Amino acid sequence: MYNEIAKLVLYHDLGKDSIICRLADIYRAYENQSEEPSSLVTRIYQEIKRLLDLATQYGFDVNLWHNYLAYLLITNENSFSLTCEKNGASDGTVNTFARKDFKIFKSLFEFDFSPIEKDLGIDCFSTITNYHSIPKKEQMYNREVSEKVKSVSRQIENAKDENEIFTIITDFYKAYGVGMFGLNKAFRIARKQDQLVFMPITNTDSVLLSDLVGYEMQKKKLTDNTEAFVQGKKANNVLLFGDSGTGKSTSIKAIINEYYNQGLRVIEIYKHQFQDLSGVISHIKNRNYRFIIYMDDLSFEDFEIEYKYLKAVIEGGLETRPDNVLIYATSNRRHLIKESWNDKNDMEHNGEVHRSDTIQEKLSLAQRFGVTIFYAKPQQEEYYNIVRFLAAKHPEIMLSDAELCAKATQWELSHGGISGRTAQQFVDYLAGQCQ
Repeated sequence: MYNEIAKLVLYHDLGKDSIICRLADIYRAYENQSEEPSSLVTRIYQEIKRLLDLATQYGFDVNLWHNYLAYLLITNENSFSLTCEKNGASDGTVNTFARKDFKIFKSLFEFDFSPIEKDLGIDCFSTITNYHSIPKKEQMYNREVSEKVKSVSRQIENAKDENEIFTIITDFYKAYGVGMFGLNKAFRIARKQDQLVFMPITNTDSVLLSDLVGYEMQKKKLTDNTEAFVQGKKANNVLLFGDSGTGKSTSIKAIINEYYNQGLRVIEIYKHQFQDLSGVISHIKNRNYRFIIYMDDLSFEDFEIEYKYLKAVIEGGLETRPDNVLIYATSNRRHLIKESWNDKNDMEHNGEVHRSDTIQEKLSLAQRFGVTIFYAKPQQEEYYNIVRFLAAKHPEIMLSDAELCAKATQWELSHGGISGRTAQQFVDYLAGQCQ
């Protein structure tokens, strides 16, 4: 195994701490008889434990070893895979190296673990290659990622040679991309050892725009802009503003699901991370995806200056915003930055500082969003329609329409007033009481 992995060229960088590289090191010690059997067994079990953890995270099943190898192939970002992501497979000398690497992976798919199992008196490799996983809730893993990995795994199992694997993998890169951006819908950012890292959000809500009752004009305005964006046409940054609980954030979540298969990805960024905006854009600007940088509940107090980073990124900095990046934000405020009555006075009491400049400074951020969409609090009958729609999804709620509406009114009076969020909380309460 060690000698095979050492011959990899394009896929050589698998990470020294990866499961496969650690197993290769164990095999080298086993073949050279340079380590005690008991120590080898301990190290093998450690890697099996790591593989089982990965299988749980991604919902692997049947042959965990094959699933793991397929996962490596579709997540390894190298010059070949990134080129295929943007342009598909093209003629070139690099394909010779790719096919040689795929031949090695095919040999790893067919690797015979029985000799080491027999010599060390273990059966863990036989177990993971004939594995039946415990059914898990979708919140525990990303189902779409799991299905893609297992599909590629099965195709490689049935492939006759490296030429078929070449077609399987390059087709996958062209259709879905490579690495975490190819597999996941949404991401957050963080800093680890002063490095900017992207962390997949694996349990995104499965809501669709059709699940949001009403707001047809708002949804159309949002989808028109997003469809133009994913089709490579001109599109605008979007600000969704209005009353709380009216579906602004839900609309963004639905957009993720509606356009994921068309190459849309979403990166959620919090206000304290705005200084990293330029770094985020620099990292994603050359990828073959359309990225929405999403900012939820965006607003600023007088003393907060993070909005200046955002203004520069949206419009005004020297570097042009890439065509594959837009900013979508939700806010309860139309103008985002808190205003005071003093802002409306043209001059301070001492007559020296023009306050109209302050107003323009605060308004200029909201004006940088080319599309603004207002979400108003629903009227009473609209609120009832939302409650009816949500309650219909729970057959265990057996109330007449009059009873349902009466209880919904009682609920909203003591739970923050009329809104879609209030309706959802009310129906969740009813469903919980029926169980």
